[in-house]
Amino acid sequence: MRFLFSLSGLVAAAAAVYGAIALLVASRQQQMIFFPSPTITQTPADFGAAYEDVWLSVQQGDRTERIHGWWIPVPPGQPQRGVMLYLHGNGLNIGANADYAVRWQRLGLSVFLFDYRGYGQSEGAFPSEAAVYQDADAAWRYLTEERGIAPEEILIYGHSLGGAIAIDLGVRQPRAAGLIVESSFTSIRDMAYRTTPFGFLPIDLILTQRFDSIGKVPHLQVPVLYAHGAQDAQVPADMSEALYAATRSPKMLWISPTGGHAIGDVDGDGYGQAIREFLDRYLPVRVPL
Repeated sequence: MRFLFSLSGLVAAAAAVYGAIALLVASRQQQMIFFPSPTITQTPADFGAAYEDVWLSVQQGDRTERIHGWWIPVPPGQPQRGVMLYLHGNGLNIGANADYAVRWQRLGLSVFLFDYRGYGQSEGAFPSEAAVYQDADAAWRYLTEERGIAPEEILIYGHSLGGAIAIDLGVRQPRAAGLIVESSFTSIRDMAYRTTPFGFLPIDLILTQRFDSIGKVPHLQVPVLYAHGAQDAQVPADMSEALYAATRSPKMLWISPTGGHAIGDVDGDGYGQAIREFLDRYLPVRVPL
């Protein structure tokens, strides 16, 4: 009898610990997904590019919050393709992408970089899935309404978590010129099971931040390039392969043999060639008169 009491006590203790871990993960999942970086350490000017500070208003309940971005235009008189709307990853801000913006500018793309609320100089509380989708919508409206840019001239680009945001925006903006998704994942659910120690928890029950890209890509109508580094230690490269397989719109897949999570940092030539090939097909150069 004493053994049964001891066993039931152990089971109760294990259940209590399990429940406590599940509650902790459920309550802290945003902090496990988003890592806002508040300090901007460089700007496009550090790489020789002119830019304009942009502030956009986003409604949050009964208050208005502002998000900050940079408009980096192709210099007048130079060949142009269109505009890139760039959506960064979960642990960076726009300063970390200033050098990449200059690379894209050289390909004939004006670039709009912006920070989600809670990142960089943008206002707002801690980020959430719903909030970053709203911020992406505000950036799209800025380009199409304030700048008068046709959707067919806008390329949506997302890196890592930004890839999931880009996919969501791409589904809702079927007239966009195209979509590039770099080093992104199929869903937060899949990431939890494959890359965290929390796979023993009832993930489907406690997850509120889903970023379910694999469920959304079949609804894309825009052409898509999926790019991933085979050496990516953060997001498995086969997740891009799965996204590619589930996509029904025109699509391309490029896996860099040497690239990591930020492909261009290691395989710059291959990265540039893959993007140029996609752009030449779906957003060709327009020579100004």
